[in-house]
Amino acid sequence: MSGVRHLWIARHAEATGDETGLSAAGEQQAALLGERLSGVPLAAISHSPLPRAVRTAAIVSAHLPGVPVRVADELDDRFPTEEPAASAAMIERFTGPSEDERHELVITHAFQVAWFVRDALETPESRWRDVIPANTGLTVIRYLPGGRTRVIVFNDLSHLPEPLRWTGSPPELRL
Repeated sequence: MSGVRHLWIARHAEATGDETGLSAAGEQQAALLGERLSGVPLAAISHSPLPRAVRTAAIVSAHLPGVPVRVADELDDRFPTEEPAASAAMIERFTGPSEDERHELVITHAFQVAWFVRDALETPESRWRDVIPANTGLTVIRYLPGGRTRVIVFNDLSHLPEPLRWTGSPPELRL
């Protein structure tokens, strides 16, 4: 494969307490993420099958007309170390170089964002829990031909105003 894959990864927006949808803040976060990504030449949007990720993807995709949106069971919210086959399938499907230069967006959950970053940095499996993404935090990883991988940005929240930042993070990280 000779193309660079740019994997844009976002944690879903803030969910309601019962996780069946998005809070009012989450709806705003998702819309702002869509605006932020509107200039990226995305080839596809893949998302977790859970309602909070489905709704986030729907709002984001409204800002990206013509970009195909699809559910990806591999992006489901599960502990990566408890289901190694599912985690391996996620990494296999979404990482590595591509045929041509390609930009893809995945909307998933904190654990999966952490697993993508841990894998890209080639750190021990035990370190994935040390990566804490906020709701709609944007991470970009580049997969280059020859096996080189670069984490370009992690948990970028610059698309959000202060009151919408750091949701989904531990209280001590909420600035």
